[in-house]
Amino acid sequence: MISRSFETTLNALALLAISAVLGVAFLDQFANGELPCPLCLLQRAGFLLLAVGPVLNVARGPRPAHYGVTILAGLLGAGFAMRQVLLHIEPGDAGYGAPFLGLHFYTWAFVVFVAAVAASALMLVLRAPIEEARPAGTRAVRLTGLSLVAVLLVLAMAALNTASTLIECGFESCPDNPTVYRLLQ
Repeated sequence: MISRSFETTLNALALLAISAVLGVAFLDQFANGELPCPLCLLQRAGFLLLAVGPVLNVARGPRPAHYGVTILAGLLGAGFAMRQVLLHIEPGDAGYGAPFLGLHFYTWAFVVFVAAVAASALMLVLRAPIEEARPAGTRAVRLTGLSLVAVLLVLAMAALNTASTLIECGFESCPDNPTVYRLLQ
């Protein structure tokens, strides 16, 4: 059994973790000149979808349905990441992009998506004993402190990744192996 404020703090920390994952990928894109492939972009979108549940939890109060949204987004993102892992699983395949701490970003993405699904399921189990119906028309929780910073950071990551994708791909399909930013040519 966990308190509502502790649960909200855990969700805010989850948002900071998602922002960190997106920030590292974004930094790698510019610092190392590694443009994200279409599957990489789908994984980034998966992380943004993964943030929807925690955003709802900190903004509207924790609910089982919000954890359900996180679990569905985690499964979708894990599917995108696993697809890319399977594309590069053959011995001798160097994979796409440089490894990070011994693994490619898409492998790390799969691990993080699975961890997010497990964490959401655990939160559902821990809150089950205190589950109570919230009366209709109850006000949303006011965002302050860590929760506000976490939500704003995820929104900033969403905006930056959207702009970066548009600059990389333009208004066409993204190339399989991108080498230039199409809108900057």
